[in-house]
Amino acid sequence: MPSWKQVTTLCVAFLGVIVGVAGVALWLVEVPKESIAARQENNIYYWANGSVMARDGETNRQIVQISDIPMSMQNAAIAAENENFRDDSGVAPGGIIRALIKMAKGEETQSGSTITQQYVKNAMLSQDQTLTRKFKELFISIKVGWKVGKDQILQGYFNTSYFGRGSYGIQAAAQAYYGKDARDLKPDEAALLVAVLKGPELYDPAGGSVPHASPQENAKRAKSRWSWVLDREVHVGLMSKSERAKYTKFPTPKQPKSSASQNGQIGYLMDTAKKYVLKNTHLSQAAFDKGGYQIYTTFDKKKVTALANSVKKVDKHYIDPEKREKDKYVQFGGASVEPGTGKIVALYGGEGYDKGHFSNNADTFGVPVGSTWKPFVLAAAMKYGTQHSNGQPLSPESRYNGDDHLKVKNADGTDYLSKDNSPFYQKNESNHAWGYITLNKAMEQSINTPFVQLGMDVGMSKVRDMARAAGISDTSFDKYLNPSFALGTSTPSAIRMANAYATFAKSGTKVEPYSVTEVKHHGEAVDGIEAPTTEPAIDPDIANNVTKVLENVITNGTAKEEAQKLGRPAAGKTGTTDENKSAWFVGYTPQLSTAISMFREDPKNPRQLSMNGVGGFDSIHGGALPTQVWTQYMIQALQGTPVQDFPAATPLGQRIDEPGMPSPTPTQKPSETPSQKPSETPSHSETPTHSPTPTATETCADWDIGCQNNGGTTGGPGGGPGGGPGGGPGGDTGGDTQSPDPTGGPGTGGGWFGGPSGESP
Repeated sequence: MPSWKQVTTLCVAFLGVIVGVAGVALWLVEVPKESIAARQENNIYYWANGSVMARDGETNRQIVQISDIPMSMQNAAIAAENENFRDDSGVAPGGIIRALIKMAKGEETQSGSTITQQYVKNAMLSQDQTLTRKFKELFISIKVGWKVGKDQILQGYFNTSYFGRGSYGIQAAAQAYYGKDARDLKPDEAALLVAVLKGPELYDPAGGSVPHASPQENAKRAKSRWSWVLDREVHVGLMSKSERAKYTKFPTPKQPKSSASQNGQIGYLMDTAKKYVLKNTHLSQAAFDKGGYQIYTTFDKKKVTALANSVKKVDKHYIDPEKREKDKYVQFGGASVEPGTGKIVALYGGEGYDKGHFSNNADTFGVPVGSTWKPFVLAAAMKYGTQHSNGQPLSPESRYNGDDHLKVKNADGTDYLSKDNSPFYQKNESNHAWGYITLNKAMEQSINTPFVQLGMDVGMSKVRDMARAAGISDTSFDKYLNPSFALGTSTPSAIRMANAYATFAKSGTKVEPYSVTEVKHHGEAVDGIEAPTTEPAIDPDIANNVTKVLENVITNGTAKEEAQKLGRPAAGKTGTTDENKSAWFVGYTPQLSTAISMFREDPKNPRQLSMNGVGGFDSIHGGALPTQVWTQYMIQALQGTPVQDFPAATPLGQRIDEPGMPSPTPTQKPSETPSQKPSETPSHSETPTHSPTPTATETCADWDIGCQNNGGTTGGPGGGPGGGPGGGPGGDTGGDTQSPDPTGGPGTGGGWFGGPSGESP
């Protein structure tokens, strides 16, 4: 054993070495130059063909002098970030130790730095949370604390800090949040900008793109932090209590503005691609927004333009907010995915950031999908069977009762009870007496009662599992697995619905949807961006049988009047929801799967409104305007591609009829073809109040199925000249959903990316 003298000598020697090394390090360290450190470049986005789509991230920084930064702004930052700033040495040893411990544990290291350290990190060092960078920060900060005055440090801190909205520095932030120069900021506005410094994605009241960053959640956090900053100023003696008492009303900043490069659909494409990059790489929001990245996307310029034009044509033809109050707040969303690859080739997010529409309707969820959910119910029955079939797969030729107002049964045959313990009855949109019909026919005419009872017999959890297998994300499922779950109370995005149907199109092979093929920084590839792998998710026989049934929806069913005009093999499903709050059409060919949604939502009071009366029609169905948009787009998108047939569907499962079905007799044989065609729409008239007429200057392309060159009146989207959107098979007879439990409403917002604003493929 060494003696105490030897141990003491070794310790002294070790400390001497440490001090010597630290001294040399401090002597070698140079004070960073702000003008070099604060560079920012463009990010460049590319179309799938390699041409430039947009440039974003232009240097949004204007250097200001400390004299132009209000003392109230300086005091707010000092109180919140570093109350001893005026007197400290530039470093906080305790904070560094805490940061090192957090790094060792693999945790975030966002706190513990002085204003001097934050300035050094922003101005000179990388944003990587590593031991090397932390030691560099320590030595440089000590040197800066020795050589640079406090006002100069504070000036550098304010000019290099990231405030969100693409703004670096207090001057850019003042313009981005309040439309004024930094020198004109009021004390309460300054406190909000300091609050945002804690994390723009979570504290910008306009919302962010990370999990739990909706405008509502962000506003709540921002108000709490804002109030705390003001109180903190009082606590450290930088604001009087009487001054604090003046600021009781939250200084709500203005809505974010986009650059011209983000007009139209470009902003939504960039938003989708950016979220995908941040989700799949190590890059932080701040690092990405500093620029210098080349983002190569999957978006096809021609298809994006075709989708936007198709929406615009239909919207212009039928929607007139100036003429009808009900036409206000009508919105469309859409996405197009390539089966077998997962490439998102087109999307429609809304009118555009430049029009004040900041929610990406293609990449958010919250809009119930209605009867477009029924294929998952059928697929689950073909995989799992029911209790009555002893688990044997059901054939699409199995028969269920399609009559209106039927009592719903549990899988064991007992009555399903509503919250008040009374039997729950499922309704159809039409009271037509269908009797016992095949599941194929029920899908064709979109009848509710067979699919609700089928879902109960199979088990709603298995329906959920099948939807998940097809590609629907867990975050969009309605948590209530009651009878209405079978009718589409879940709220996946248009991207997810298009991709799930693409799984059927590719005979059960699933690929995660994606929007970025490669990211480079100064020519070097960024790790984390790889094409997703294919996955055999659904039995090919099941997927091909679903496709065969959905082909019948287009040839004979609720999408017949519009989708047949595509002129090639296609499959799809219409969907309409409770109180006509949304309408969908999701359809596909072997080469392309596309989902179109339509709904009403007041952006100032986010809640879905009924579309009854929109366009002068009594109601809007999935087989109407959404299918017309889909058809017009698909004709253009598939132009020049070969016509392909779907794989043949091998007969699958047993024909097992619903228990209680009466045996047919020679005089009473169930018929799937009623002697009189039932009303597939509500009983009230759907004759439009107007017949839109193209102006003389309009020209009609071959794909524009709602336009005529001769100037005559055009046919409505439902069928025949002047027909309403539900006339004939254009209506979705079983689209309406209802919940037997008042607590069982649709799922709430959020995306598979985790945030309320996006699934971010």
